[in-house]
Amino acid sequence: MSPKKSDDGPKQAPLIGRFGTSLKIGIVGLPNVGKSTFFNVLTKSQASAENFPFCTIDPNESRVPIPDERYDYLCQFHKPLSKVPAFLNVVDIAGLVKGAHAGQGLGNAFLSHISACDAIFHMTRAFEDEDIIHVEGCVDPVRDMEIIHEELRLKDVELIGPIIEKLEKVAVRGGDKKLKPEYDIMCKIKNWVVDEKKHVRYNHEWNDKEIEVLNKYLLLTSKPMIYLVNLSEKDYIRKKNKWLVKIKEWVDSHDPGALVIPFSGGLELKLQDMSDEEKKKYTEEHKTQSVLTKIIKTGYSALQLEYFFTAGPDEVRAWTVRKGTKAPQAAGKIHTDFEKGFIMAEVMKFADFKEEGSENAVKVRYFFRSRFNITFR
Repeated sequence: MSPKKSDDGPKQAPLIGRFGTSLKIGIVGLPNVGKSTFFNVLTKSQASAENFPFCTIDPNESRVPIPDERYDYLCQFHKPLSKVPAFLNVVDIAGLVKGAHAGQGLGNAFLSHISACDAIFHMTRAFEDEDIIHVEGCVDPVRDMEIIHEELRLKDVELIGPIIEKLEKVAVRGGDKKLKPEYDIMCKIKNWVVDEKKHVRYNHEWNDKEIEVLNKYLLLTSKPMIYLVNLSEKDYIRKKNKWLVKIKEWVDSHDPGALVIPFSGGLELKLQDMSDEEKKKYTEEHKTQSVLTKIIKTGYSALQLEYFFTAGPDEVRAWTVRKGTKAPQAAGKIHTDFEKGFIMAEVMKFADFKEEGSENAVKVRYFFRSRFNITFR
């Protein structure tokens, strides 16, 4: 008989957002800020990147392997027949403009594309180039960020109104006591988004019941956001740009805790066309480096995802799970029977495996760390 499974351990806090592992991150920004160029470099694809607004109409979507030295080592060690890394699903969304929430540009379609994503790479332009049109007439990344933020908020305002009207009709005037708590929560959300003009994710104090309601409606302003600042190659290499401090101050005051990552789409494009030897020489000469790996890993983490490895001569695979997933459910990703008949998980640290040189050597020296309820963190 299988041992009784323990429910000990801290309760996992609920997460705002869609539940699952096939989640997407969208690249969002005004037209001509470098989104499609970044997408092309990130995914090594050839999405349209012409110099005029709305050159991307249908969202381009691609899977980007997560760079991981541990995965590379396991593949080199086992030389497996099959190799399956973890992936980040990235969507290149056409540029938003002021008034998009009301249908300006190709606004409504684009906002629906954002709705289908679970996190946002918010790209803003901090480089000057006379040959690349700026839809607002001049470069001002702080103004551009405010435009995107306001368009997303105003779209949520449109969504919240009918939801509250429907709940009021049933829960207040109709006397449906079951829906009254949801109505009260939506009124609180309305006060935050409509009256205080703040994004949902700015509030880090939503309780479990409120998060349950937020996850029912998946508002645009609830999605995690990572700020990517597109610099000229010169500014990126010298680590100086007149907008960087202003951007950081704006993000810290409006979206505390959010990450700002400067990069250069031009440099990344140039490095992509080089051989490994040429790339190494160029980055050493200019005392710089690509930041793509950091961006990819940060995007994956923003989706509240992580992974564990199974490895052997047949296959090395990274299995994606939500953060906080316990061992039985993680085992179920491999096969549903593993979750149903779960007894325990045998795990080892990658560092121990690499140091000892084999699974058997790790078993002899450390034994496996066997637990009935492991939480992946």
